[in-house]
Amino acid sequence: MIYLDYQATTPLAPEAREAMLPWLDKFGNPHSPHRLGREASAAIEIATAQVASAMGDSEGQGRLILTSGTTEAANWALQGAVAGARRKIVTIATEHACVLDTAEWLARRNVELVILPVLANGLVDLDAAARAIDGQTALVAAMLVNNEIGVIQPIAELAQLAHQTGALLFCDAVQGFGRIDLPLGACDLVAISAHKIHGPKGIGALWLRDRLDWPAMIHGGGQQQGLRSGTLSPMLAVGFGAAAALADQRRENDGLHISSLSDLSDNLFKDWALNGDPVRRYGGNRNLRRDGVDSSRLISELRDIAFSAGSACASGSGRPSHVLRALGLSEPQARSSIRLGFGRYTTHEELREAAALINQAATRQLEWA
Repeated sequence: MIYLDYQATTPLAPEAREAMLPWLDKFGNPHSPHRLGREASAAIEIATAQVASAMGDSEGQGRLILTSGTTEAANWALQGAVAGARRKIVTIATEHACVLDTAEWLARRNVELVILPVLANGLVDLDAAARAIDGQTALVAAMLVNNEIGVIQPIAELAQLAHQTGALLFCDAVQGFGRIDLPLGACDLVAISAHKIHGPKGIGALWLRDRLDWPAMIHGGGQQQGLRSGTLSPMLAVGFGAAAALADQRRENDGLHISSLSDLSDNLFKDWALNGDPVRRYGGNRNLRRDGVDSSRLISELRDIAFSAGSACASGSGRPSHVLRALGLSEPQARSSIRLGFGRYTTHEELREAAALINQAATRQLEWA
């Protein structure tokens, strides 16, 4: 199997797996006062520091609260933001479902919601953002690197617009963490996930700037500074920390490797159009379109290649990608698009082989149409 779906999830790093294995047997509750508990607690503390350092917060500008993943973190960020006097959220049409669905759920509960359009290249319309963000806005929610088309949104500019009105900026940095610089200085809340950086599934984090007085999301035992109750998993935390530290150490080498794969992809898929801005983007995400091709059929035919037509969260819905439709693509064009995601463990040989098979299958479809 050739794996080209790195935006959905990434292979577990051997180093993360090695760090996790001892904690299958070390069963102490990290919130217990005895030695086993203290050992587990110390391991989680070290892991949390590793994650914060990889985010660029080695000096403690904020608090890192471990969550079950980004969906929980995004829910917490949006719901917490409108717990006060301000009751307006501004977000972008190409956001992940965990943001859009939460925002729409809040809109049904008397929260004002503005969903900003994007330009044809997938970048937010900053003029529309400036008009929408006002003194009633509690939160501006924007994804750093889009999970479907890989474009990098202007987070600093959005944050400036938000902060001028007293609003907060929440950044879903899942696809950028460990790959590009995170704009922590511009953000008030940031969500990240372990399994997108070669860590385990089931753990992520919400970073909150220190000055924020944030409402608890889960009540119970008062763990994690009283903000998120519940017994933490040392194994998952340690895996997260190891993966984050490794991503930080390897970032330059990983970046060079992905850049090389991206250049190769341009040569291998010359008959395909690139969806999204060709420059302001993360190179490991290639959303490609070949008009007349049925992407779902292509995926089903090529069972030895793992790739997708968009977000894994929405892949079973049968609907065309909301991200591609937001770019102005027609429904047939959206259904003719595929997403190829590659990363640390992808080889050039794998990409060449996958491209040959994909191109052959696409050409057969067009010939028989």
